[in-house]
Amino acid sequence: MVGPEMNRRAMIGSSLSAVAAMGMPFPAQARTAGSTVVAASRYGRLRGKREDGIAKFLGVPYATPPLGALRFKAPKPPTRWSGVRDTVSFPSPAFQVAGGEMGPGGNGRMPAPSEDCLYLNIWTPAADGRRRPVMFYNHGGGYMIGSGSATGQDGTHLARLYDVVVVESNHRLGLLGYLFLGDLAGRDYAANQGMLDILAALRWTRENIENFGGDPDNIMVWGESGGGAKTAAVYTMPSAASLFHKASIESAAPLRFPTREGATARARRTLELLGLTTSDIPRLHDIPASRLLEIQQSEAANGAPPWGDPGTLPGFGAFVDGSVIPQHPFADGAAPFSADKPLMCGTCRDETVFFSLFGPPDIFRIDDAGLRTRLSSTYQGAELDRVISTFRASRPGATPAQLYFAITTSPIWRDSIKIAEAKRAQHAAPVFMYQLAYPSPTLVPGTDFPIGSPHASDIALKFANTDKDPGSILNADQSPERLTTARHMSELWAGFAHTGRPTATGVPRWPAYALTDRATMWLDARSRIVNDPDRNERLFWENRD
Repeated sequence: MVGPEMNRRAMIGSSLSAVAAMGMPFPAQARTAGSTVVAASRYGRLRGKREDGIAKFLGVPYATPPLGALRFKAPKPPTRWSGVRDTVSFPSPAFQVAGGEMGPGGNGRMPAPSEDCLYLNIWTPAADGRRRPVMFYNHGGGYMIGSGSATGQDGTHLARLYDVVVVESNHRLGLLGYLFLGDLAGRDYAANQGMLDILAALRWTRENIENFGGDPDNIMVWGESGGGAKTAAVYTMPSAASLFHKASIESAAPLRFPTREGATARARRTLELLGLTTSDIPRLHDIPASRLLEIQQSEAANGAPPWGDPGTLPGFGAFVDGSVIPQHPFADGAAPFSADKPLMCGTCRDETVFFSLFGPPDIFRIDDAGLRTRLSSTYQGAELDRVISTFRASRPGATPAQLYFAITTSPIWRDSIKIAEAKRAQHAAPVFMYQLAYPSPTLVPGTDFPIGSPHASDIALKFANTDKDPGSILNADQSPERLTTARHMSELWAGFAHTGRPTATGVPRWPAYALTDRATMWLDARSRIVNDPDRNERLFWENRD
């Protein structure tokens, strides 16, 4: 490999080598310059700020605010403006239950959630017209919560260390993003309006990013958890095919989405909860967003899950409507129009530990009887015996709690394998599989159970943000081993953005996934390739299916 591609890889490697050689913590914090920078878009000029060694454009409008009559409709392009528009502060997240970083009760990073949310953030080394790889990230949160401004996924370090441009959008979530009225009130109402927002942000990026130092012909779409499900949806949207060039689906394995019929059933149920009939649908434009959020929460409609088969009355999330999303993402094969796009997919080793971190710690102390009780709602009788015996043989010495989390995590890994198999079956662009296996020694509060690599622990690592939010249980570990894992993961992801193949200094060559060896990158302080990890567990699921 010669030419610009080799030069990019050499530059990436040298930047990390310099950090290590200088004995600096990873990542090194640049000084804040505090100056402003101006760039042009098709809709007008934008003023950002140069800070932390890069240029930041925060709160860039990519569509008209979806208010009033535009509720539940497809997004419209933004209105042009004259003069220079300030984009120096994080925008409002989509309307949702406010989190710790949002609004006056939060830490001040971003405003309160709002329906006026169709904005994106750009982190770039310089708005200089150079054509750098673009990493377009879809935030997680199961279609219900989240923001393109969250601290853990801040794009500063990625942009500065690896010479990439990071773009993240806010987009409609929950009921406002996925209530489907098209089969109840006519074609004027969009399907998957939240995904159409992401499409609009991606189109804005393709059309404008060269003015911000990005390459419109080298755009990577990626996301974790609910953001991984959104990325799978983008991979399956015909209208997105010309707007991106590679993708990464992380800690999510959406083989299937809900159906159009299921989305319509959810819309009927929503009208019922509001005391409305189909003839009252125009009134939905006048109901306060806070009331719609109450209805959303009243059914615990926490979104279609990022993995697993949806039910007949799904939560609010991406669904197969036949047009915007014409097929299930991978259950019936990967979308043919994305065949030429390289793909990464994988999971954290201990995904489901995350979902018990913030509740009673009893589950981390269960015995064998408790393990059977916890699993009995999913498996019964002889099948329960088989799943426990399979995992006990595969993981000798594991405690009952460790077996519980391994068993409940494994279906996510199983479905990630199915995604890789579907992609591989196209015999076109490669697919690369990984597991984040770094065993964090941080203990679950009140227990002697180490958290390992739970769901969402990858975010700070792949964004090189190990220096942020040290009070979080996921970021408390500042050991050299974890920082090395972050170096590996962030550089591999940036390498994939640069060349379509994940490469990093000091990490073995990462082969594309194939059925002959099922090569998988085992991400740790000593990252390595493992062929067909947990093979007997994989075979158990294959036989069960």
